[in-house]
Formats: sequence, C-alpha cells, structure tokens
Amino acid sequence: MSDYIDLRFRGSDRVIATAVLSGPDGVTLVDPGPTSCLPALEDGLRQRGLTLRDVRHLLITHIHLDHAGATGTIVERVPSIRVHVHERGAPHMIDPARLLASATRLYGDDMDTLWGAFLPVPAASVNVLQGGERIAAAGTSLRVAYTPGHAKHHVSFLDEVTGMAYVGDTGGIRVSGDYLIAPTPPPDIDLAAWRNSLDAIEAWQPVSLFVTHFGVVSGAKAHLARFRETLTMQADAVRQSLTAGTTDEERTRVFVEQMRRDIRTAMPEHEALATELAAPFDQLWQGLARYWQKQTV
Repeated sequence: MSDYIDLRFRGSDRVIATAVLSGPDGVTLVDPGPTSCLPALEDGLRQRGLTLRDVRHLLITHIHLDHAGATGTIVERVPSIRVHVHERGAPHMIDPARLLASATRLYGDDMDTLWGAFLPVPAASVNVLQGGERIAAAGTSLRVAYTPGHAKHHVSFLDEVTGMAYVGDTGGIRVSGDYLIAPTPPPDIDLAAWRNSLDAIEAWQPVSLFVTHFGVVSGAKAHLARFRETLTMQADAVRQSLTAGTTDEERTRVFVEQMRRDIRTAMPEHEALATELAAPFDQLWQGLARYWQKQTV
C-alpha cells in the first residue's frame, strides 16, 4: 500500500512529500526529505501507527538536500535500514563534505535553518544502483531506471504491482491543478538526458506518478506529455533571455517576475508560494542559463 506524508517544509503545505510504502516486511520511504523536516516525518508516521523503527528501506531518487538530507540521521537512529541510491550519488551520501560545501555556497547562512544536518551514511548501509535493478521491499517489486537530466545521480522507481512510478524531480513540480514547473537548478541540467529519461519512464507505461513536489499524479501519460512541453517552454524562455543586452542579475529578475505573474493566474497565493519554496525561481534561470552557456563553448 502506498501513502505519503506532507513534510510541511518551512511551515507550508504541499512543498515536499515523502512516499510511504507499507507491506508485511515493513515500511519503505521514498525521499525522506531534509533533517529540518524530520519531526513532521515522524509525526506523519505516528499518525499511521508507525515509527522510524518500522522502516526497512530508504529509496533515494537523488541526493539533493530536500530529498535526501535526513537519510544519515535516520540511519544513525535505525542502523538496520538499507539506503538505495545511484552510484553517482552514493559516494556523497557516504562522505557528504563536497556536497555540503557546494550547497553552502548556494544557501550560505541559511543552510541549517533550511535543511538541518546532513549526516554521512555508513557504506555498509548503502545499496548502490546503476539502473535496471529490481528491489523487493514493502511487499512489492520495484524496478529501477537511471533518469538523469535534473541531476546526474537521479533514479526513478516503478512499483510493478500498482503501476505507480516514483519519479522524484524528473516528472516536474505540480503543486496545484495541471500547472507544471521544470525544476532546473544548477549544476546538472541536461535537456537531452532529461528527455531520454522521460522516454524511459513512459516505456514503463505507469498508471500514476509520485512527484516529490507534490504527491500523486493520476493520468501519468498525459502528465508526462504536458511536462515535456513545460520543460521546452521554460528552457526556451531562458535561452531567449540570454540574448537580451543586460546583466545576468537583470535577466534573472525579469524571469522571476514573469514566473511569479504567471503562476498567480493559475493558483491561489499560498499555493504559488509553496511552488516557489519547492523550486526557487532564480535557481530555475541559473540552471538553464548554465546549460545553454555550456552548449556554446
């Protein structure tokens, strides 16, 4: 059985969700979120009659702090948990020094408030993935696919029993209705790889999707088609902005203001704010600008 917990990131609904799969062999969590949200995760488990000690597996779509930050803290408390993560992310889970240094350059003094601790995961607790594996957990069989584009260390998981694909950020951000955003922060954005990853997910023919930002999406095929269009439109908007004779700061400001106007035509203010918490709009521009600039080198 699949469920999810709203982690109430920074006190807001519908920003980060952790999927909860329960079976006769215990609980599996997909993307446990940051340590700053661990109290909300534990509260959500308690409401279901569960605790962290019922967790047997953590499936990590990718190692960004909003998805994987609490992993080391959870494993420190429950050392028997197995952590499943792509081979390009596993070394940073085991020794997060470089990951944290990079994140600190981006978030500065807000690191602890936003994310909390990112503790190392013992190597013995890590199951390294390449894509193509099957994982037996929570009474089901989960297929693994390597799905880069948003991040070089991104994988997705398909529950072969329910037909739900857990796609992290590869399937985009959808906080409300059908309004989609492509999460495109630096440094790993690769549009060609992302489209190939969407092909791989579509080849599974999933019935539904679980996106970390936020929750269950029914009608997987239609959602993925809409997201392809969103990714292309967002990328084209940034590419066009680079031809403007202004500074990057000005280009970012114009892009952010347009995103904020657009989103408020599609949803209420509190949901617009939740969407920007999930994907800060300045980072969307920065990641795509970096991508396009690399194409011209």
